[in-house]
Amino acid sequence: MIGPGLAGSGGAGGPSSTVTWCALFSNHVAATKASLLLSFVWMPALLPVASRLLLLPRVLLTMASGSPPTQPSPASDSGSGYVPGSVSAAFVTCPNEKVAREIARAVVEKRLAACVNLIPQITSIYEWKGKIEEDSEVLMMIKTQSSLVPALTDFVRSVHPYEVAEVIALPVEQGNFPYLQWVRQVTETVSDSITVLP
Repeated sequence: MIGPGLAGSGGAGGPSSTVTWCALFSNHVAATKASLLLSFVWMPALLPVASRLLLLPRVLLTMASGSPPTQPSPASDSGSGYVPGSVSAAFVTCPNEKVAREIARAVVEKRLAACVNLIPQITSIYEWKGKIEEDSEVLMMIKTQSSLVPALTDFVRSVHPYEVAEVIALPVEQGNFPYLQWVRQVTETVSDSITVLP
């Protein structure tokens, strides 16, 4: 039943109500088309997240079992020759840009990293010695070979002003092959001279 506000002056079933129904149906069709269009626009953006969520049970199972995760074979990267996880992105926070620049230059000069991005003005909220702290920091994003992460960590700890320096690294599973190859080439000499014990 159409209420008085929707039926118009012609009453229920009159010409005015037919026009109102057509307008409502037209708006419904337009809204449906808009939501369909939005789903096509947002779906590709959500697929990487969804694919990561599908891996979550495997990761949790691996963590619960205590066994290390299995490494994918080099052949799984569509023939590019990149071994997934052989390059890492390491993250280090610094108290200011001066400290971050000094550390960044040093790790690149020592070939412990191919590239360091400085991301200014991040806000870090954390607990330290029983107190909640909030600081403005600079985030360093360091690209290096995964085999160099221990040496990179040792170097950062030796020059960093914090009592406990944040150095965390995530393996790069895939990306632009020429870039990943360049990261490996730039850091190759250091990687060859470092012995990593199992």
